[in-house]
Amino acid sequence: MNKNKLLKKLIIIISLIVIFFTTFFYITKSKKIKIGNNSSSQEMIENILNISSYESVIEVEINSNKNVNKYVIKQTYIAPDMSEQEILEPENIQGIKITKTENELKVENSNLNISKIYNNYPYMTDNCMDLNTFIERYKQNGEREYEEKDNEIILETENEENPYTKYRILYISKETGKPTKMEIKDNSKKTLIYILYKEVKFQ
Repeated sequence: MNKNKLLKKLIIIISLIVIFFTTFFYITKSKKIKIGNNSSSQEMIENILNISSYESVIEVEINSNKNVNKYVIKQTYIAPDMSEQEILEPENIQGIKITKTENELKVENSNLNISKIYNNYPYMTDNCMDLNTFIERYKQNGEREYEEKDNEIILETENEENPYTKYRILYISKETGKPTKMEIKDNSKKTLIYILYKEVKFQ
């Protein structure tokens, strides 16, 4: 066998080895990506729908006909029926805390040492700013459709009982699997409440 033929065979063998290892590396890398922290959109949605408790700090913008009010609120939820909202800003109402359990609503202000309890409060079942309220309504929707846009997963639900909070839209980051914002719109699809999630911790 002359040198040219031997050289050609050697090149072919080396090429095959390179192709084999490149393919093996790509398959291994793909498996690692899938098994790691990169969950699919459906898995991220299921994780949100099945959280048992969470803490969050949100910036809330409420639009009325005359003005815009802004708040910073700390939210806490512990399944099955305890939710709490504490106002951090603005300073003049800082410290107001609203705690809801199954049949009781407690409003207190630690700065003024004021506390009031309401039993069987008629609007206890629907706090539109709570993430867990959105989750419950989304679960009640039979189709559970979602949309993907840019780097976000978008879930939407409707509330036929209240025309002022009819549409609720939740945005979830594909990178973290956590909520980034929520829009609450009236029956004309005007945004009345805009929520920006600054911090979210799932328990």
